[in-house]
Amino acid sequence: MKIFAIGQNYVEHNKELNSKHPTEPVVFMKPDTAMLKNNKPFYIPDFSNEIHYETELIIRFNRIGKNISSKFAHRYYSEIGLGVDFTARDIQRQQKEAGKPWEICKAFDNSAVIGNFLPIEQFPDVQDIRFRLDLNGQTVQNGHSADMIFPVSELIAHVSRYFTLKIGDILFTGTPAGVGKVSPGDHLEGYISDHKLFDFKIK
Repeated sequence: MKIFAIGQNYVEHNKELNSKHPTEPVVFMKPDTAMLKNNKPFYIPDFSNEIHYETELIIRFNRIGKNISSKFAHRYYSEIGLGVDFTARDIQRQQKEAGKPWEICKAFDNSAVIGNFLPIEQFPDVQDIRFRLDLNGQTVQNGHSADMIFPVSELIAHVSRYFTLKIGDILFTGTPAGVGKVSPGDHLEGYISDHKLFDFKIK
């Protein structure tokens, strides 16, 4: 099972991190050991002092595919969910400044929270889905899939050009603005519309 993730896919998020807008999808991967499911708590690792939450719409593939055309991308998934891409922001800055790969800031154990999924039939348009993250009862991220720089169909086409997609693989589609640091005792709740898809604590 593979976890694909997309960086810099929302304009306002790029602005808050002073990142340039990409001309094609920015793809990175997480191993299966990064998965954190079933609302288990997230334990802040001892190697970072600045772990940031990044809430994202996620899809789970239900067919094997390679070199998928964007017009057929919708055939390769039947559910959409919500997840959190945890990022060690301090390590990310260090790695970027040194021109080194930055998997250690994105792909560490339990860095990919996988919430529940909903049937895609509930949503007439995958590019018109609203989602949010509440931190300690206050909304800190509000996302709308219409604001993606690269829509879901293009992401699938791009990723499948380089990697064979298999049943059960997951795609994180990018985070909107509002990312921030987590601390022990924080409570994170994620919603698509009024459906709560994850609810866990930071320790």
